[in-house]
Amino acid sequence: MQQRLWGSMKARLEALLSFLKDADSLEAFQAATEQVCDIYGVLHCVYHWVNSDGERFGAGTYSSVWVDRYLEMDYLRMVPVIFGCFQRFTPANWKDLDWTTKAARAMLDDALKHGLGNQGYSIPLHGPQGQFALFTLNHQAEDDDWAAFIDINGRDLIVLAHEFNRRALEFEGAEGIASPSLSPRELAAIRCLARGLSRAQAAAELGISEHTLRVYIESARHKLGALNTTHAVARALSTGII
Repeated sequence: MQQRLWGSMKARLEALLSFLKDADSLEAFQAATEQVCDIYGVLHCVYHWVNSDGERFGAGTYSSVWVDRYLEMDYLRMVPVIFGCFQRFTPANWKDLDWTTKAARAMLDDALKHGLGNQGYSIPLHGPQGQFALFTLNHQAEDDDWAAFIDINGRDLIVLAHEFNRRALEFEGAEGIASPSLSPRELAAIRCLARGLSRAQAAAELGISEHTLRVYIESARHKLGALNTTHAVARALSTGII
């Protein structure tokens, strides 16, 4: 029975790697993070990068409410995951990072209230010209169970992380995801919000999932240097982008 389960999981992983290799849109990239959660049975999967110009791109399953909160509180400046991984090349179990500061503990408490699990595992990725990325899994589990999960799946997760990063680098070169100008899908998403549509209404109008809509909104917001969605819409209007 165990062997059959392992064989099935291996086949699903190979299918995901093939899917990711052929991903040619942000929708597909986002779908890949959702498939990771499904295959490994975890709460969240996130891929997030910063290039040498400080421009950011991300895809993942965190709620839009938490992403808004994260940016609003400027948690990027205090999260131990970023500081703990930036200078290293090996994966980091969040439990092994320094959460002793008051700011870090407050951020973690806030994250738990917004639906994140108490465990995390982040794989740092360093690319050309200063590119830095993190591939992260997040879940709710006991320490021993999470350690066992990492022990069993760690090698596969590293393979997945590098495939995500390879594909993102290809996107940057071929499609300009990290470009300051907004893509047609990003513009469409921001226009829907500017018209006062809810995320659900905007996703329905564009024929995409709310998760995928969030990818476009977050990408547009980062490019516009906005603190939240309202700020992004305001900047897009004030600059004449929409």
